[in-house]
Amino acid sequence: MRQRTLARQGLQVSALGLGCMGMSEFYGERDDDESIATIRRSVKLGCTFLDTADMYGPFTNERLVGRAIQGRRDSVVLATKFGNERGQDGSFLGINGRPEYVRRACDASLQRLGVDCIDLYYQHRVDASVPIEETVGAMGELVSAGKVRYLGLSEAAPATIRRAHAVHPISALQTEYSLFTRDVEEDILPTCRELGIGFVAYSPLGRGLLTGTITSPDQLAEGDSRRQRFPRFSGANLARNLELVERVKSVAAAKDLTSGQIALAWLLHQGDDIVPIPGTKRRARLAENISSVDVVLSTKDLQELDDAAPRGAAAGDRYADMSSVHR
Repeated sequence: MRQRTLARQGLQVSALGLGCMGMSEFYGERDDDESIATIRRSVKLGCTFLDTADMYGPFTNERLVGRAIQGRRDSVVLATKFGNERGQDGSFLGINGRPEYVRRACDASLQRLGVDCIDLYYQHRVDASVPIEETVGAMGELVSAGKVRYLGLSEAAPATIRRAHAVHPISALQTEYSLFTRDVEEDILPTCRELGIGFVAYSPLGRGLLTGTITSPDQLAEGDSRRQRFPRFSGANLARNLELVERVKSVAAAKDLTSGQIALAWLLHQGDDIVPIPGTKRRARLAENISSVDVVLSTKDLQELDDAAPRGAAAGDRYADMSSVHR
């Protein structure tokens, strides 16, 4: 697996990461044994950049990842997040960026993961009620204490990124980016590049739509959050988005690729500072995703994909409630 460097501080990660969220919540039933096997297979194949968060589960995903990397800690780059506060019963308590919470959340994550240090620690969502300088100041103290190596933000606006970076170097911004979600190209990605901040693209397969395997909400389990929280999966929006998927599949077929492979390859061609973290719960999908790292796209291929899924073409908002993104 090729490596990419996120940020000027020198954080190196595999060119493709593994998003672990869906293993514990949001995307249907859990199978912890298969999920652990998937994580371990991912590491063996060189996809060693693992992404989790305390709110996934809640709390269970960090424990799952911790179990999977036992005896393999030195082989992985471990990223987790705080800020979307949840109760033990799963209730959502709001966004929390208070310094005392930052310290408490980090200690809890370290314990659940069973590690002494987190490689990349993100603020999952920006708390509009707390100055970003205070939150990042507390995160910087974690670096000084040896509990965290590098800092990141998720779904932050350009002005917030600049203010945060002035307090302590930010090594990565994690935000949704795919052929379906290209708004970051306008000012967020340029801001990151100006400041030397790496970009981690979550939902690079459009929450599964770009794989071409989802054609109806009825295919999703009753408790799958895509049926309720994500407008792109409903009604006329889904019909429009499936038309875009068919266009992408047509470009992919001409190169003997799946639509998922070419969607990941397209992202990897957007810059060496971009690292997609597709999520999968099963070993069967890993090899397909990882092979995208070796796909070479010509200028003509890239133009065809731009024409197939131009910026703003996807129908529907990313979330039913967009109030907490790009703050």
